[in-house]
Amino acid sequence: MPRVVLHVDMDQFFAACEERRNPELRGKAVVVCVYSGRGGGSGAVSTANYEARRAGVKSGMACSLARRLAPGAVFLPPDLDLYRGTSDRIMALLRGYADRLEQVSIDEAYLEVTDRVGGEFIRAEGLAAEIKGRIMDSEGLTCSIGVGPNKLVAKVAAGHMKPDGLTLVPQEGVDAFLAPLPPTKLPGVGKKTGARLDELWMRTIGDLRKAGLELLVKEFGKAKGEWLRRAARGIDEEPVEERLGTEQIGRLVTFPEDTRDMAAISGAFAPLAEDIGRKLAERGLAYRTVTVTFITEEFEAHTRSRTLPAPTRDLVLLGKVARELAAAFLAERSKKLRRIGLRVSDLGPERQRSLLEFG
Repeated sequence: MPRVVLHVDMDQFFAACEERRNPELRGKAVVVCVYSGRGGGSGAVSTANYEARRAGVKSGMACSLARRLAPGAVFLPPDLDLYRGTSDRIMALLRGYADRLEQVSIDEAYLEVTDRVGGEFIRAEGLAAEIKGRIMDSEGLTCSIGVGPNKLVAKVAAGHMKPDGLTLVPQEGVDAFLAPLPPTKLPGVGKKTGARLDELWMRTIGDLRKAGLELLVKEFGKAKGEWLRRAARGIDEEPVEERLGTEQIGRLVTFPEDTRDMAAISGAFAPLAEDIGRKLAERGLAYRTVTVTFITEEFEAHTRSRTLPAPTRDLVLLGKVARELAAAFLAERSKKLRRIGLRVSDLGPERQRSLLEFG
């Protein structure tokens, strides 16, 4: 049965989340910057929306340069709890469509759907369209989806029609799809490799496909040369696999009024822990690290974390650790809290504790 893989890539994710929260930002250039804390607005661009990109702003660029390129843009610090909460919901939705799901970042995932669509690419195209509609209906966000016979082709396809694109590349269409594209469209071919290929007159993937293995190995080494030869032909046998230990599950709540009341804070943790517990149970996962995010009345963000000796699904322990972290934070600071977030990470399978661990 032909293999069918989807690559789902959220469009300008951080900026899109900010525009959803504040519709007045729509149509304006929006730049999410990670500031260094050294003052003077120093830092690096995390995400720029398409209006800002048209002015030349790119991810990784210095915020100071971005301000010169787009002086009228709205510059915002990242709200990771907002982005993680949105990502958690989207990934949970995607999981319902996948034979297997591999989340590769906060806004990207591969879905193995071979069994679900019976190896039929037309059915996979309909499935991708349904996913796009579900994400728009539930989150008000667009994504671009590539459908291909493997991860490599699906990822290239996802970036082909951004934003809000859907590109289908069945096995018989791989050569024609890849041939006119520059080699830098292949995931894993960066600027340095791309520049050298250009010097060697391999300016399209079609040109690269014609190159002899001996030349590629000579220029890039055995492993990279062999990989380039396979990639140019759209060959990729890497499986879609769950990545344990890299994901996070978290929730955020806003208090009706700014507070330092420990009873109110403890009460807020309970539903957050229950929601996280349901997600862990659905996934068959346990957590090891607990993180509490504190947003003060002045919108300052602080986090406190604790890592446990072993993975667990114990929600009583989760609540206890969260309350202890909150009590310690309140003892350090006199400001009231506007919002709190609870997050678990270092996810993996729960293991049985030995009798020796109980002492």
